[in-house]
Amino acid sequence: MFNQQKGQLDATLPGFETIKRYWDHNNKSVTAKILPGEYYVTAKNELVTTVLGSCVAACIRDSVFGIGGMNHFMLPEQGGVDAEADLISVSARYGTHAMELLINSILSHGGMRKNLEVKVFGGGRVLKGMTDIGERNIAFVRDYLHTEGFTVLAEDLGDVYPRKVIYNPKNGKARIKKIRNIHANTIISREKSYKHDIETEKKSGGVELF
Repeated sequence: MFNQQKGQLDATLPGFETIKRYWDHNNKSVTAKILPGEYYVTAKNELVTTVLGSCVAACIRDSVFGIGGMNHFMLPEQGGVDAEADLISVSARYGTHAMELLINSILSHGGMRKNLEVKVFGGGRVLKGMTDIGERNIAFVRDYLHTEGFTVLAEDLGDVYPRKVIYNPKNGKARIKKIRNIHANTIISREKSYKHDIETEKKSGGVELF
């Protein structure tokens, strides 16, 4: 996992080389930090962490083989004349894309669908003056998991605070910390930037579907 003499991390699974990873001295573990729009899957005993405002993170793992990971996503806002159709045809494909990327990656690296366990976090109402994006993200992820037949083992959703999530796919343990201080401004700023990016992508039709 981490060669202390050389100060080097072991290689990631293929496709995750660009995810930021570091040795976390407090948790004494290699930790992968994902940002809005990213996801990470591992078969090793390492942590995955992210900080959520109105975004949602799904933590999914194969409970038998211990391979799993986390995503971090936000639906684009609905709008325009056809708001309801927009919600279904555009927003849902973003959320579905994020969920399928994570699930398919777990399965392609040895996980089995029947063994998957799910925990979901986030969806706080932190972007003031806008529609409740967090609530829409929560509604989407619950509906997606119900439709796909997954049972949610644990969730911490809603409220008005950002939260930090630390997840260990090997044993399924997740820790949550609500963020109630000024550092939340950085999180909100990051999510506003991410929201702008996906709205721009939405207008240009830049989502890759499969």
